[in-house]
Amino acid sequence: MNIAINSQMLFRTILFSLMSVLLLSCNDNNAQEVKKPNILWIIAEDLSPFMGCYGDSINKGHTPIIDKLASNGVLFTRAYASAPVCSASRSAFITGRMQTTIGIHNHRSSRTTDGEVVPEELRIHLPKDIKTIPELMREVGYFTFNSGKDDYNFHYDRRGLYTVGSKKDYVTGMNGWQGNTAINYMSFTDYVWSSRPDKNQPWFGQIQIMGGKKDAKYVREGEKLNDTDVPLPPYYPDTPVQRKSWTLHYNANRGSDVTVENILKQLEADGELENTIIFFFSDHGSPTSLRHKQFCYEGGMKVPLIIKGNSPALNKGTVRNDLVSLLDVSATTLAMGGVQLPQYLDGQDLFSEEYKNQAYVIGARDRCDFTIDRIRTVVSEKYRYIKNYWMDRPVLQPSYRDTHANLRDIKKQHEAGNLTPYQEKFWFGERPSEELYDLDLDPHQMNNLAGNPEFAAVLKEHRSQLDNWVEETGDQGQYQESADQLKATYNLWKEKKQFKEANKVNPEYYQFIESKE
Repeated sequence: MNIAINSQMLFRTILFSLMSVLLLSCNDNNAQEVKKPNILWIIAEDLSPFMGCYGDSINKGHTPIIDKLASNGVLFTRAYASAPVCSASRSAFITGRMQTTIGIHNHRSSRTTDGEVVPEELRIHLPKDIKTIPELMREVGYFTFNSGKDDYNFHYDRRGLYTVGSKKDYVTGMNGWQGNTAINYMSFTDYVWSSRPDKNQPWFGQIQIMGGKKDAKYVREGEKLNDTDVPLPPYYPDTPVQRKSWTLHYNANRGSDVTVENILKQLEADGELENTIIFFFSDHGSPTSLRHKQFCYEGGMKVPLIIKGNSPALNKGTVRNDLVSLLDVSATTLAMGGVQLPQYLDGQDLFSEEYKNQAYVIGARDRCDFTIDRIRTVVSEKYRYIKNYWMDRPVLQPSYRDTHANLRDIKKQHEAGNLTPYQEKFWFGERPSEELYDLDLDPHQMNNLAGNPEFAAVLKEHRSQLDNWVEETGDQGQYQESADQLKATYNLWKEKKQFKEANKVNPEYYQFIESKE
């Protein structure tokens, strides 16, 4: 009897052990199946989407890697930056907040001399409840890095955002005028995914490519466009200088295709490509067009956005025409990483069941370098509305670009009387308080409908949308920048050629000029 009982107990023990092993095995398999994805932001500097996948006829067939990324992922045709300049845009998407709402909207603020800690009177602190996207990703187990520039307009500890890559002499609070950069600037082999000790740890990283600034030098052999190969928009005088400047950005798109290819090859060589979700986008539009970067027309605000990876949400070959913002990139990244989305985010998870199409996307331009301005814009499905708050400050008021060949050329044509009536008024005349453009019928945005009675209702609709947004969000651009921040900007620029030779700089600086400080 005892023998039978003992045999039965032994059998049950063995059976239980086998079931436990099987369960553990199943759990391991499930763990592998639900492994968190790696997430990579490939951020192109200053790149308008002059690409085949965006329907550009000139670059069709000459951006094959980016085009393939789009055909294997999700392409957004109406993606917009929150600002048409680097630091304001980057400060927004790294926090998930509109820059004007939390006071990080003025270009290159909360800065000081490279290698020095920003003094307290110049520091802009984020609200206490806000954490950056990398910090939130680290909290759920991600290894993080940024091999490019930060360019954030707020006080922060870089080592708190990024697991690796900060320079050895970095001290919390350092933030030079060009922003902090990683040890091996723009590397995709050092201080990136390959640096994590545990190769099973998921990673979230940013790799910068030079895009519209310098990628034109990487154009594939035999594919470089000549200056006369690209039609010039009618808002420019038809001169060799303007043609060269305009064509350069088409070549930059071709060159960026090469840099993206190199990054993808490295991911594949390291065995990281299959489990990596890639976001490809830019911080704002072209730097070689005087009407794109720093201005709120489509050229400054519209950016490429492609998301590709092995995720059920990313249906291969999807093209989305809804209005989206780079703030949605922030929310989507967190969602894909398994972060519970903070309530304060201004963007949405682009693939959530609760996602709602937006009728409008807001953009903003404020001080850029030493040039003080305030412009707000609303884009809808059919129209772009622009509000200029400083009408007496012309488009070509003194700026950092005054030494650039294309700007010197347009001033030369102005002095020689060679500009068309539209060009003369747009570049050198007083700006209108409001602008309204039909994006379908007027892609160059030259026919301002704001004064047309037939569009009074459309104008009112967009104006009301902006006015409500300014009030609801507490747009910080309503208020003058602090004297400390302005003085720091003045001290940076006062001896530079652009500032010293300006006929009339912004009056906000007179307090420092007159006191000769």
